[in-house]
Amino acid sequence: QVQLVESGGGLVQAGGSLRLSCAASGRTFSNYYMGWFRQAPGKEREFVAFIDWTGTFIVHAESVQGRFTISRDNAKNTVYLQMNSLKPDDTGVYYCAADRNYRRSPQVIDYWGKGILVTVSS
Repeated sequence: QVQLVESGGGLVQAGGSLRLSCAASGRTFSNYYMGWFRQAPGKEREFVAFIDWTGTFIVHAESVQGRFTISRDNAKNTVYLQMNSLKPDDTGVYYCAADRNYRRSPQVIDYWGKGILVTVSS
């Protein structure tokens, strides 16, 4: 089992920044790809970013490319999502994810955090 706990969400004005953190415990953190998904009100959960255990394989969704950056610190068992130039469309619940493989579909993720709310006001 892997337990994931997100932090760092909140309310921010459009154009602002937030950094989400996800602390992992349980099985060996470095064995897992880590990622972020989000779910806006009334919409399906969607892929945001993923990173491999070395930090060299990184993928961001086109909608956040150039604004969001995923990173990880294996010594701290933590993955981050730096979010800059936030837009109202970025509003939603952000979920941390862990999987043994790179995944873009939320249907097959091994482990999820409970999620944290990010609200971007216009």
